[in-house]
Amino acid sequence: MRRVFLWAARNQWLKGHLPQMRFMRRAVRRFMPGETLDDALTAAVPLERLGITTMYTRLGENLESLAEVLDRIKTSGMKGEISVKPTQLGLDLDADVCLAHLVRLAEHATATGSYLWVDMEGSAYTESTIVLYERLRRVQPDTGICLQAYLRRTAADIQRLLPLDPAIRLVKGAYDEPESLAFRGKSAVDSSYAGLAIRFLLDGRGRPIKLGLGTHDVGLIEQIAEQVGQAGVGRDGYEVQMLYGIREDQQKRLLKDGYAVRSLIAYGEHWYPWYMRRLAERPANVWFALRQILPF
Repeated sequence: MRRVFLWAARNQWLKGHLPQMRFMRRAVRRFMPGETLDDALTAAVPLERLGITTMYTRLGENLESLAEVLDRIKTSGMKGEISVKPTQLGLDLDADVCLAHLVRLAEHATATGSYLWVDMEGSAYTESTIVLYERLRRVQPDTGICLQAYLRRTAADIQRLLPLDPAIRLVKGAYDEPESLAFRGKSAVDSSYAGLAIRFLLDGRGRPIKLGLGTHDVGLIEQIAEQVGQAGVGRDGYEVQMLYGIREDQQKRLLKDGYAVRSLIAYGEHWYPWYMRRLAERPANVWFALRQILPF
């Protein structure tokens, strides 16, 4: 099932036709409040009132002024951060130009009391994205990077970044990677995720590192919390980062239990590949999508 949805995410015909269908647009609203920044900020209001902070990512290649997004977040009084894919800022064309864009965004994020996250794409971009982040982090400390636990290289990548006291958003991974590059089974990915998170938090004790647990696997989050808690790392030493609309009951429970919780809110018109990868990540998402199609 996972591979079917990942194939669908890449299929150009489906990408051009399915987003026009009413049931698809209805289904995606569970995980994405709308296509505009106004939609995203409106959805964030009740979350912020609960104490759940936010992160914003625009789906699409043509970005509006992200500096304006940061200004809007500040004006709204929210504790919001932004995430951007380097390819949206021209990484494929010129890495130096992409870096310059990221530096300017990071400067503006710092000036507005926010934070800039560099998102990760498929494995073809892993090395170039990490190199970009190394250059960025040396001059702009209010920046983080997303790393994927299913990639076999990630343990070495974290050790490589550790001298920079990095901020890492750790996700399981949502692209269809070959077995030579990535763990494929759930148990192997979960084991990698827990090991990477625990080691990073323990190695980073007493240092200004930052970790976002980008997973909806509550059992895994609690396993990590128990392990690092025994070593003196409290629940304020990292952050749980879940997607908007997914496991909202658990987001509220974790917040009540003393975890810092952040909701990642996506918006934009090019949501189809992103949505297919979300369905591939978690079977419960598929069930919800089917409920939008079937008459019950």
